[in-house]
Amino acid sequence: MTTAHQNGFTVTGIDHVVLRVTDLDRSLDFYTRVLGCPVERRRDDLGLIQLRAGASLIDLVPVDGVIGQRGGAAPGADAHNMDHICIRIAAFDPEAAREHLRRHGVEVESEGVRYGASGNGMSFSITDPDGNGVELRA
Repeated sequence: MTTAHQNGFTVTGIDHVVLRVTDLDRSLDFYTRVLGCPVERRRDDLGLIQLRAGASLIDLVPVDGVIGQRGGAAPGADAHNMDHICIRIAAFDPEAAREHLRRHGVEVESEGVRYGASGNGMSFSITDPDGNGVELRA
């Protein structure tokens, strides 16, 4: 384990992730209405919406916006911005969560106990509107 003394810093967690999206309104609806991440800050001049995800942020940037253009081609069948983001969740009721996602047209692609930063925990794997993997993990 590396300490701050050895390298001058200590990693404490994920501050934010930035997702380049093809349809900002569709992605905003998914992350706010379906997953419940509230909008924390907007910078329309940059093409940036920041959503609160617990102690972290999820930044949405349209691929044709100021920030989004820096990333090249839009995500699609042959190009993705990342494999997946894992969002830690609390008060997890698997049946209620499945029904909530189903009502919003989101399919649980796989589920099971997986290992993550806090050890083993039950998780669902779903996909956001741009094909990015989202793991919801208890």
